[in-house]
Amino acid sequence: MAPSLGSGSTRILLIVLLLLCLRQQAVVDAAIVEHTFHVGNLTVERLGQRQVITAVNGQFPGPKVEARNGDTLLVRVVNNSPYNITIHWHGVLQRLSAWADGPAMVTQCPILPGSGAGSSYTYRFNVTGQEGTLWWHAHVSFLRATVYGALLIRPRPGVPYPFPAPHAEHTLLLGEWWNASATLVDVERQAFLTGGQPANSVALTINGMPGLSHAHKEMHHLRVARGNTYLLRLVNAALNYQLFFKVAAHNFTVVAVDACYTDPYHTDVIVIAPGQTVDALMHAGAAPGRRYYVAAQVYQSIANATYSATARALLRYDDDAKDAAKTIIMSPRMPALNDSATAQRFYGSLTGLLRDGKPTVPQRVDTRMVVTYGLAIAPCLPAQTLCNRTRGSLAASMNNVSFQLPATMSLLEASRSRSSGVYTRDFPDRPPVMFDFTNAAAVNRNMSLMVTSKGTRVKALRYNETVEVVLQNTAVLGTENHPLHLHGFNFYVLAQGTGNYYYLIRKKKIRKNLVNPQQRNTIAVPAGGWAVIRFTADNPGVWLMHCHLEAHLPFGLAMAFDVQDGPTPDAMLPPPPNDYPPC
Repeated sequence: MAPSLGSGSTRILLIVLLLLCLRQQAVVDAAIVEHTFHVGNLTVERLGQRQVITAVNGQFPGPKVEARNGDTLLVRVVNNSPYNITIHWHGVLQRLSAWADGPAMVTQCPILPGSGAGSSYTYRFNVTGQEGTLWWHAHVSFLRATVYGALLIRPRPGVPYPFPAPHAEHTLLLGEWWNASATLVDVERQAFLTGGQPANSVALTINGMPGLSHAHKEMHHLRVARGNTYLLRLVNAALNYQLFFKVAAHNFTVVAVDACYTDPYHTDVIVIAPGQTVDALMHAGAAPGRRYYVAAQVYQSIANATYSATARALLRYDDDAKDAAKTIIMSPRMPALNDSATAQRFYGSLTGLLRDGKPTVPQRVDTRMVVTYGLAIAPCLPAQTLCNRTRGSLAASMNNVSFQLPATMSLLEASRSRSSGVYTRDFPDRPPVMFDFTNAAAVNRNMSLMVTSKGTRVKALRYNETVEVVLQNTAVLGTENHPLHLHGFNFYVLAQGTGNYYYLIRKKKIRKNLVNPQQRNTIAVPAGGWAVIRFTADNPGVWLMHCHLEAHLPFGLAMAFDVQDGPTPDAMLPPPPNDYPPC
């Protein structure tokens, strides 16, 4: 007979002691991870041209930050560059640490250049409850083109991955490169002055290398051992392009996206939008005696787009021939530039991994929103000295509000200090006019649908309310797949597709996945299409939601949620740290 645990009160005491021991063990396992980021100028050579870029610690891409679930990060950023800077920890939930989120004039004022007051700031946050591949990047101007790096969050010690353990891993950051006579800040500045699109990049990169030379200069190399399985950690750090990713003669099993585990998904091509991450297992079992190109290629969702670029890396087996000149190199067969069917098949096929004790989809919805968004036209501003004032300036909007960042105080500081005149809490739950959103011929004959006005309007949310948002892409000035990133939360992707959501829902052609939808922090809403997302507003602060095509943020394709404090002290945002940057 098993020994008795005694009375009910004794059993309760034992359970309490066990929970305290487990909590204490979690505290012991957690660590404080400290880094110092020195932001400054760096001269690099790519494509035969020397270029001065802004970089962290003299590295491009920047340093990799590694932590474990439960750790606390302290990252001191010292700004030795000529520009204002902030760092956003993309995908970190920032539970009760909204002051460390990083978007300029949303959760903080920029870190100033120089050595005086406001030229450094320490980001303090923890990564409890998160595992997987995330990243960090500048959140001012176009500086994130070169100021970025990986943020890897591993499970606690002794906790396995929910998939077969890989033998090793490779982190691949996919980016863009400009060979510009001026700086990237000047590229954005020129676009602002003209009221048009910024100049295209000239190449893509894999870990900072374009890999265009057949001599394999400026090409990242991956070494693998035959028979081993590798975890590829992919980050799309490009400013303006979604990408197809392939490795010649190799397949993948996707196991996580945006640091959220997925059901295993087998594929030979990965599609990844700016801001997104993908964790995929790759078995090194290709034919011997050969080398294999790794390729990242532009995916264009805009009709009649012609710009294309491909970056390459080289995958080499440890047992390949020593005479590289005689070794055959296999190239992957890439999708067509505009293969939206392949892109949407990948995005729509992912489902979330159900795990015991982990949150599931909230079934109750408190607030429902419909957010239409896309490009628009706005009057030229006085400072846009090269803008065609008859045609107007290119803009973007959500529910016909073209988001304008405040100039004197961050939204978060204004929210917490209850300052008036910085923003209003009246972002609309619906578009002002309902129309056939994806009918390009009809939409672009109606000038009133193209014109927008600027404003700093946010949506106020009560603590812990559940929000469902229909994100409806429009055909105004052309259809495009916009990747939308929500700060401060992961959300469930309940459904996505092409066409007009309300027409399809009336025809009962939409089924929401309320069992095991994928979770993300960045969703690529299909060109001429829609997506339905759901999240619980359980994190006080002001949280930006914006298009992660970098050119579209200054156009105004953004909005923000102002989430109130909870009812108890452990659900309230603390005051800002002492070194919070002043405006």
